[in-house]
Amino acid sequence: MASAAAFPSSLFLFPTRPSTPPLPSSSSRPSHSHSRPHLRIRSPPIPNYPAALPASSRMEVAQGGAEEPAMKLLFVEMGVGYDQHGQDITAAAVRACKDAITSNSIPAFRGGSIPGVNTDQMKLQIKLGVPRSTQHLLDAERVKAVFPYGKIISFEVVDGGMICSSGVCLEAMGDKNDDCYIVNAAVYVGY
Repeated sequence: MASAAAFPSSLFLFPTRPSTPPLPSSSSRPSHSHSRPHLRIRSPPIPNYPAALPASSRMEVAQGGAEEPAMKLLFVEMGVGYDQHGQDITAAAVRACKDAITSNSIPAFRGGSIPGVNTDQMKLQIKLGVPRSTQHLLDAERVKAVFPYGKIISFEVVDGGMICSSGVCLEAMGDKNDDCYIVNAAVYVGY
């Protein structure tokens, strides 16, 4: 076997030594010398947020200028939806909401676990992360139709999600280009 010194360094895919000094490590692990540099990611400083609210806190909701009664939050369901072909942001949002709610069961609303509360008292807050350039195309009523029960007390669309390449444009599937739309959903459930 030939040694690495017998070959010019330009033939290697990775440099044999890091070209920049290593980042300081906060771990107590010993430093090892490797033929390839390590990838280190520096995280931005953590902002100083106010202390978290107690679990029993109520979410205050305002919609259309009128105050809704506070919602006692039970849990948050999260999902991601994609539309790889056809560039339909509503289809991606519908899939995100279905992804959020289909992996959960809410027996407390049907089984009487919460005295005096059933699906008629269930309240939902929907928050979608949608790419800004597609928000005007979103059909909120189609998205709201995904939820089989519960009163939707707020529906919020914020900048988020992503548009990326699906890698292929298939005109037979309605593609105008190779864009893939991605939407994130958070569904807050309470009463």
